[in-house]
Amino acid sequence: MPNHVAIILDGNRRWASKRGLGVSDGHEAGGRRLVENVGHKGINTVSIFAFSTENWARPKDEVDYLMSLFERNFKYKVKISVIGNRARIPESLLGLIREAEEATKSYKDKHLIMALDYSGRFDIVQACKSFAEKAKNGLIQVEDIDEKLMDKELMTKCSEFPNPDLMIRTSGEQRISNFFLWQSAHTDLYFSDVLWPDFAEAEYVEALAWYQKRQR
Repeated sequence: MPNHVAIILDGNRRWASKRGLGVSDGHEAGGRRLVENVGHKGINTVSIFAFSTENWARPKDEVDYLMSLFERNFKYKVKISVIGNRARIPESLLGLIREAEEATKSYKDKHLIMALDYSGRFDIVQACKSFAEKAKNGLIQVEDIDEKLMDKELMTKCSEFPNPDLMIRTSGEQRISNFFLWQSAHTDLYFSDVLWPDFAEAEYVEALAWYQKRQR
């Protein structure tokens, strides 16, 4: 079994459109599916691309609804870490994020990493800025910077398994869309045509079985 599975949750809006439902209904269905799939046994860390930096360009009412959805769905049954640029996250949600991270920090069996206002390029840039600041202050030498040190500067340093073994993207799109650019260098990529709200236990098990058959 993979230690770390990253998931790009894609297809909520198309799922709703196919059923003549509103966008919010699609996101609600996607949220329920996430709760079901995160608890799968044998996987320590699950990272979800919940809201990309580019998603701010969506209609304001949809963005506002997504923020409220995140607020309503924080559960304290797993260790929760939220990564990304927090500058634009509503203060009401930031309060819940801090509360959830503090309340679950001692949990060991399951770790959920939620990427909110996240981009892989932003993650790498912030790591580079940190290196520059430390070098300027004499805390590190340029020669000290290597791949292991980079792993410790990226936002996924919060995980025991910072680099995903398997990345799943639903809805038929076959790209990683600026998610975990550094971390996915050796990740197996699994693309499913199934829209995320329909990505049930059977589809998840199929993805895991595909991974287990890979020659690594």
